[in-house]
Amino acid sequence: METMKALVKSRAEPGIWLEEVAVPSPGTNEVLIKIQKTGICGTDAHIYNWDDWARRNIQTPRVIGHEFVGAIVELGPGVDGYAVGDRVTAEGHIACGHCRNCRAGKRHLCAFAVGIGGGRDGAFAEYLVMPAGNLWPVHDDISSDIAAILDPLGNAVHCALSFDVVAEDVLVTGAGPIGIMAAAVCRFIGARHIVISDINPYRLALAGKLGIAHTLNAAHQEMSEIVQALKMSNGFDVGLEMSGSPKAFSDMLEAMYHGGSIALLGFLPPTTAIDWDTVIFKGLHLKGVYGREVFETWHKMTQLLRSGLDISAVITHRFPVADYEQAFEIVHSGECGKVILNWET
Repeated sequence: METMKALVKSRAEPGIWLEEVAVPSPGTNEVLIKIQKTGICGTDAHIYNWDDWARRNIQTPRVIGHEFVGAIVELGPGVDGYAVGDRVTAEGHIACGHCRNCRAGKRHLCAFAVGIGGGRDGAFAEYLVMPAGNLWPVHDDISSDIAAILDPLGNAVHCALSFDVVAEDVLVTGAGPIGIMAAAVCRFIGARHIVISDINPYRLALAGKLGIAHTLNAAHQEMSEIVQALKMSNGFDVGLEMSGSPKAFSDMLEAMYHGGSIALLGFLPPTTAIDWDTVIFKGLHLKGVYGREVFETWHKMTQLLRSGLDISAVITHRFPVADYEQAFEIVHSGECGKVILNWET
């Protein structure tokens, strides 16, 4: 049996482990991909920590990871339109193909989707099997480092394009990598004022490196201060909630202009209280966002990158996979942007 190295959640306890597992074989309409680079996601950190979310959603053993780029090395029966050697990434949510939303072309809303690295083995391995219908060819204009994080960039683009932000004032709560990339997208496509808030000075400084001029440390500053400084008499037109913080969400609701729109990507705790009077009397529009629109978001982010959107500074650390423990320590510290693992020798 041919084996490969993989990062495996092999036990129901904190940690992940670099192990030898069997190389998967592609079935009908599937391809085998040799992984080149992967990005560590916040979800991977939850699985590593074995927190309440991970205990409820992950069955061990499981090869984790869902952000990747690689090259096709084998085509399964029935695969058309791809060739060995093609550089690809993929939509990590594998839809059922049969439910109402799938049949309507809304695969991102499939109620039965299974995610790689969670519901089935993922990309933190030397090889990965994916359905050909989930593949996204990587354009030659896009580097492999950026291709490895198209998945989270897609979250950012999905949120940023949920509402018209051209010439509008945008508030982003949460300066994690996705929040920073969403702010960068809004800047690139023509928003007027963009404010990003967080309590992590490193992340706020990183947002500045990507051209976000207005940052707010919510631990020391009030939202009203920056609103006054920018002479915004009416509040924010669009909000992108990326933090998962009830306090940040409450501050956003208060800072929104009447008729404003909010995209919610951060995982707010189930017990989060909402001031419904504010939502109702301001006539706010709330939209939950999960994943990417398949494949419209993938097309849009590819063309944004090819048109000059530069998110390269959001990648702050790169490690060979053998140093994965150090990579996860950096992620847990919060003193980082995106962290890349290199699987190539």
